[in-house]
Amino acid sequence: MSDANVRIPEEARDRLAAIAAAEGMSLRAYLARLADTLLTPAERAERAEQARAALEEWTGYAPTRAQEQDLDSELDRRLAEAGAR
Repeated sequence: MSDANVRIPEEARDRLAAIAAAEGMSLRAYLARLADTLLTPAERAERAEQARAALEEWTGYAPTRAQEQDLDSELDRRLAEAGAR
């Protein structure tokens, strides 16, 4: 396995190092574990499609793309409203 150098602000490095140390890990091991737990955009899209298909099979609910967009907009509005409180 080869190493890579990543340039980040010193404050971010120190914060990540502190989090890693609190979990008994080196920064290198912590970042490797973090990378293993995050999904790429393609992986997220694949999982979302799998969830949508499972819900459709289970409930019979199959919203159109326009309905999905309306629901997304409503969720965004509610999250913005909650964040403003």
